This record gives sequence, C-alpha cells and structure tokens, in this order.
Amino acid sequence: MPEKATLRKAKKALRRGKSPSTAAGEFVKEEIEHIREGKHGARSPEQAIAIGLAKARRAGVPLEPPEPGKTSEQTRRSARRDYETGQGKRKPRATSRTRSKATTKALKHEGKQAASKRALSAHSKRVAKRKAGTKTSRAMATPRKRASVRSASQSDASAGGRWSQRVTETSHAMDLEERVFAKSPTAIARSLKRSAESSKTRKASPFQSAMSMLNFYENRAGRTLPAERRQALEKAKAELRHLFGRDTEAG
Repeated sequence: MPEKATLRKAKKALRRGKSPSTAAGEFVKEEIEHIREGKHGARSPEQAIAIGLAKARRAGVPLEPPEPGKTSEQTRRSARRDYETGQGKRKPRATSRTRSKATTKALKHEGKQAASKRALSAHSKRVAKRKAGTKTSRAMATPRKRASVRSASQSDASAGGRWSQRVTETSHAMDLEERVFAKSPTAIARSLKRSAESSKTRKASPFQSAMSMLNFYENRAGRTLPAERRQALEKAKAELRHLFGRDTEAG
C-alpha cells in the first residue's frame, strides 16, 4: 500500500492541475526510497518504475496505459487493469496471500543496485537516446514536413507571436473559444471551464485539462507575454480554482 504522504502529494498535484504522470512520479519516488532503505529490491530501474506506476494507477491517478508498441502486450494489459480498478471501472481483484508473499519474497532477493543514482542515470540516458532516435527517424522520413514546420515557426515569430492563435484553433485537447486568452480573467476561466466540460477528446479531468491549457499558453509565451497579461492569467487561474471548488489549492 502507498504511504499516506505519497497519496496526499499525488492528490495535491492533481488538484493543482498537474499532469497524471507528474502525480504518478510521487509513487515512483516512494518505490525508489523503499529499495534504497532495503525494504525490498528490484531487478532493474524499469521494474522499480513499473511497480510505482502500477501503485499510482490503482490509487486512482488517471495515468493512461502505454500505447501499443511502446511495451509488451502483457504489461499493457496489466496497466489497463490497474487503471480501470483505480478509476472504479473494474472491481478490485481479491489479493492472494500466497501470491503476495511470493512476490514480496522474490523482490527481497533482488538487490538495491536498481535504485542507485548510477543505474537511474543510465536508465534516463537510454530513454533519452531512444526518444532522440525516434525523432531522427521521423525527421529523415519526412524532410519536407520538417522544413514546413520550421517555416511555420519562423512565420509565427515574424508575425509577432501569433502561435497562440494557432493553439486555440488547432488544439486537439479541447475546442477553445476564439481569442479566449485575450479576455478578462473571469471570462478566460469560464470559457476554459465550458470547453473542458464539453470536450470529448480530453484525457484528464475538466479541471486538469482547463488548467493545463492555461499553463501551456503562459509557458509557451515565455518572455514575450506582457506583465499585465501575465497577471490576468494568474487571476484566471485563481478564478478557475474557484469555479471548480479548488480554492484551498491556490497556495
């Protein structure tokens, strides 16, 4: 069972609009700490991370199972089962004491090396290298598309940062109302709430989706965002929390 502090941190992250993967990270951290403390071991960093993610899904973190091709079919089925259990879509399976004892015993025979800084660093480098290889393959396969994306970016920059308009027009997460981020804080919050609640393509709760889109807009604008507009967006976040009954998470 996850520790109460871990559950509390994960729930707080979700209430503040953080992504499910960020909330699930709290369970992975807990698992790494358990291995380092000697409570049990792990065969590899991947196994330690998988245990943490499974706990997160069963605890109710809305972390979608991996897409086909990214892991084995058995792992996907297990992740799907944990996800549905955590979301109340499936009845929890009765825990087998024999299986539980066997699993715990097997993990205790594994070493602590999987949670060492060196092992975790090597794992991170492998993942980054794999992602870089995938991006390179895609870029080589579609050079014209790559050039068109670069051209579009240059076009956006020369147009005075009109990328934000493109976000509102082409976002697949939610259908945003026209020029939503140019409105007053209250109007922004209400508009995002409407869009999130009516969206059929969002992959998180309405509050998380609305807050994520607001954070995305602000972060993507970066230094080009005027101080006055940034203040308006901060007020919009507070209003959004109020509309969803999350006022206590403002701090």
